[in-house]
Amino acid sequence: MKFVLAASALAIIAASAQAQTTTAQPAPGPVAVAKAPPAPKQQTRRAIARKRVSPMVARVAAANRAATLEPQAQGFVNAVQVFPFSDGTIYQVYTAPGAVTDIALQPGENLVAVAAGDTVRWVIGDTTSGIGAEKRTHILVKPFASGLATNLVVTTERRSYHLQLTATSRTAMAALSWTYPADQLIALRRAADQAAAAAPVSEGLAVDNLRFNYAISGDAPAWRPLRAFDDGRQTFVEFPASIAVGDAPPLFVVGPTGEAELVNYRVRGRFYVVDRIFDVAELRLGTKKQQVVRIARVGDGTPSRKEKRS
Repeated sequence: MKFVLAASALAIIAASAQAQTTTAQPAPGPVAVAKAPPAPKQQTRRAIARKRVSPMVARVAAANRAATLEPQAQGFVNAVQVFPFSDGTIYQVYTAPGAVTDIALQPGENLVAVAAGDTVRWVIGDTTSGIGAEKRTHILVKPFASGLATNLVVTTERRSYHLQLTATSRTAMAALSWTYPADQLIALRRAADQAAAAAPVSEGLAVDNLRFNYAISGDAPAWRPLRAFDDGRQTFVEFPASIAVGDAPPLFVVGPTGEAELVNYRVRGRFYVVDRIFDVAELRLGTKKQQVVRIARVGDGTPSRKEKRS
């Protein structure tokens, strides 16, 4: 019996040793499963909704751009930008924080009002320089910060100024002013008119040869001539001083058959000078309701019964 038990024990020990000497097989690892590539995302296009600009707004913006006059290199006199003034022009002015820009008006021009689009972030004031006829108004502007923009309207008893103010970080225009071509042209015309008024109507005109035997009749417009006369070579038609500020009527010579034809004449101040002697002439002005003034020469200085002297 003991022998049987011992044999069984030996068999169990041998089986255990054999199991320990057997190489352990590694447990199978997780099986790698190939991942499918991610499905491509659908590209969604975002529709950018652009606000449609009104054609009227576009026209106004285009007109403002076209009317804006930038500072020109040739327009600087030292540090002063001198613009030529023109009605309806917008003048671009560059300013900067901490700097005052001087806007000088025409000497003798009186300030009526100043209006700005932004009066909170801009300092705007006015002062004067000089005395008498040389007294000059100055508009002073300064922004609180860079990147600002507004407009400025300055009215005087002579004209209106439109300015666009832009605030930069550092660069500011020291001063600006204007030249006035229209005023200069008016002054030239006035000087020419004064010279023409002072000049003789005709050279070599002999007073003893003048004949005033002309009758003036017809309508009575503001330009109706005061008189007509000749010196034997030329005929002179004298108008009132108001002819300088109104429309001047053309002169027609009436022939023997009653047909009127335009005649050549020169204007000297308030005189028409015709290089011939005529019997009958007419001054006509207007289309629908024409004004007609008749000038007729009468013999020996005696007015004709059919003509009425003015």
